[in-house]
Amino acid sequence: MRHAARIFAAEALKQHRRVFGSKLVVFSMLLWPALQLAETYYTVRPVADTAGIATRWPLAADPERLLAFLATGALAYTFFFALVQSAWHFSFERVSGTLELLFLSPANRLAVIVANSAGALVQNVWLFTCFTAAGLLATDVTDVAHPAMYGVVFLALLVPAVAWGAFLNSLLIFSRDSALLYTVLDEPLWFVSGVRLPLFALPGWVRALGAGIPLTGSLVVVRGALLDGQGLLALSGELAALGGLSCLLLAAAAMMLRVGEARAQRTGQLRMF
Repeated sequence: MRHAARIFAAEALKQHRRVFGSKLVVFSMLLWPALQLAETYYTVRPVADTAGIATRWPLAADPERLLAFLATGALAYTFFFALVQSAWHFSFERVSGTLELLFLSPANRLAVIVANSAGALVQNVWLFTCFTAAGLLATDVTDVAHPAMYGVVFLALLVPAVAWGAFLNSLLIFSRDSALLYTVLDEPLWFVSGVRLPLFALPGWVRALGAGIPLTGSLVVVRGALLDGQGLLALSGELAALGGLSCLLLAAAAMMLRVGEARAQRTGQLRMF
């Protein structure tokens, strides 16, 4: 446990010095998600004036609740896309040769990539998390069954996001070209997960794709707990599925690391494509 804690501290400090040393970077952590939220709101807002919208999507008929729906989506998306950015930065470890040093060290491989994910996540999302929480409380649109549900919401975002980031990082042992992550996991990520639109409005094949992404389950828990007043019992099924998917992602990451390291040792091509 102490060894893992030292790895977490080292990875967090490394990322902070490398990526978050500028005040402009801290400012962008709020500006970029806030602008994205405003763009989404004013794009979706005209839907509220559609005749009969209240019968199909009652939430859209209330501007404040619609904003809360989109804000929770933007918050969850920020959690998960921060890990896509983290994986992109982790790919630089291969270019610079740092990843080779990590594999020569006695550090646990899985602990390294989980620490990389957790460190990037906390440093990327803390500001927008505070902004969203303050906004939800100020507009008085939250409906929470019990104060403990705030902790459930936090864990439903944190744990799957870290598992997601660890899985993405593990893929980069096979290739240092991370451009594919941005192509596949930017716009498609929010679309199939119901970030900006309710899941019932999406085609069945899109919902099927979204079921394999932890962001979808996290959003169901977050919105159910914060906006619909659902308690732990009502969300137990979704929480169990989310926990199972997180364990599956971590197991896949561990397997990828073992296979990738064995391949690198056999071919001597850790720095090659």
